[in-house]
Amino acid sequence: MKAYLFPGQGAQFTGMGEDLYEKSDLASDLFEQANGILGFCITDVMFAGTDEDLKQTKITQPAIFLHSVITARLRADVFEPDMVAGHSLGEFSALTAVGALSFEDGLRLVSKRAMAMQKACEVQDSTMAAILGLEDEVVEKICADITDVVVPANYNCPGQLVISGTINGINLAVDKLKEAGARRALVLPVGGAFHSPLMASAREELQQAIEETNFSAPQCPVYQNFGASAEIDSEIIRKNLIEQLTAPVRWTQTLQNMIAAGAAQFIEVGGKGKVLQGMVKKVDRKMPTETLIFNA
Repeated sequence: MKAYLFPGQGAQFTGMGEDLYEKSDLASDLFEQANGILGFCITDVMFAGTDEDLKQTKITQPAIFLHSVITARLRADVFEPDMVAGHSLGEFSALTAVGALSFEDGLRLVSKRAMAMQKACEVQDSTMAAILGLEDEVVEKICADITDVVVPANYNCPGQLVISGTINGINLAVDKLKEAGARRALVLPVGGAFHSPLMASAREELQQAIEETNFSAPQCPVYQNFGASAEIDSEIIRKNLIEQLTAPVRWTQTLQNMIAAGAAQFIEVGGKGKVLQGMVKKVDRKMPTETLIFNA
């Protein structure tokens, strides 16, 4: 069984999507449609912007979404998933690629999500940190013992957990986790505490948009970040998507559950095409992985 994975924030790169635009009329039509929906030429930034330009949340999230979804559309000849999952933002790409969301609705939600998260980041200074080489339970306990807001945010793979919280909370946690034996505890260059209670205002704003959007049954099961289980019911998918902004991304469990359900190959769609494959190998080093690419 084939499992397709869609990357989240951090998968952006300068020039992303330009080859698709130049080689395919379908791709250029979809990119121009996206420019109209967003109200600005995101293609200008994707194709010719600097790394700093691409790091703006309002650019990063729709850019990664577009690159992934359009790649999947262009490879309709082989994109026949038995199951899909997306890491954080990538969940919107996955849902769109398998028909749970239309292209237009998926992009609108991603844009609203980006704007809402940016606003939440401006309310309180906050950040995230990557913790390597400790058991999840150790990280969870140390975070719980800190009075400032600091919580596990991304369970990426065994031995790699990202925490999220206030600046002070993260700094305290990093010191304590190093003392506890973390191989690395590195504050990340991000502007907010994603997947934490500090995203509550963004969740409230996005909830309304999600509730007003039409969801359809996907063509195959979608393993969602919230709960890490296979879903095909459009109403459950909608509810889980609302929970996603303030709940942790349970990616390790998602990969484990997909393998238990029969996934025999993982294919990464969009972005640089390597990050999620690396996480798969941490769960099962013998699992075959590849990148879905478009060659005209």
